[in-house]
Amino acid sequence: MPLQNRVNPFGEIVAHPARGALTGNRGVLHDPESRSLHPIRRWTGKAWICCVCDFRGRRRDVMGFNGRHGGAGWTELFFLDEATALAAGHRPCFYCRRADAQRFQAAWNAGDGGPEPKAPQMDTVLHGERLDGRTKRRHPLPGAALALPDGTMVAAGGDALLMYGGRAWRWSFDGYQVLPALPADLTLLTPPSTVRAFAAGYVPAIDTSATGGTPARGD
Repeated sequence: MPLQNRVNPFGEIVAHPARGALTGNRGVLHDPESRSLHPIRRWTGKAWICCVCDFRGRRRDVMGFNGRHGGAGWTELFFLDEATALAAGHRPCFYCRRADAQRFQAAWNAGDGGPEPKAPQMDTVLHGERLDGRTKRRHPLPGAALALPDGTMVAAGGDALLMYGGRAWRWSFDGYQVLPALPADLTLLTPPSTVRAFAAGYVPAIDTSATGGTPARGD
């Protein structure tokens, strides 16, 4: 049985056999003996990050004992792509993805128009934008859906849709499928501050099922 560690654009952590292109964490959320997710806890702090799966040859026992003193360590979460992770409310990691994190930080600054934020400041803003109590916050669209920056996710009922190339793509753990028409009654899933960072030039990595060939990335 697959472990409960796959994240969808709504921020939900579920069990699914599909593999992800990125990992990340929200703190310790699992029992390392049973390798099961805590029945209620879905974060332990405001720093929700997304990371590369391969970093300096390090190996981890997923949802096992990975802590420095034999404890659980952080819970490995997995995402289809970066657009999914950012829609769920995560941000690039400043440790294993420093260049991406710095580009995200600069684009956030350009989109927000204020002083360049530190990671904890971005985390505080994102925490307020991604959650409504314990559920994913949905925001009104800031404009026409098809004019949203590439990489933005919107919700149509229970479906998450990626906006890319002037088209809407239905998200799944296995990839994207283009829609012939845009549904009505859409709400914004990607946090507004992240959308402004997209508009200012940060383009997240997007699965090849939407882009074709090499995953789309922005510098």
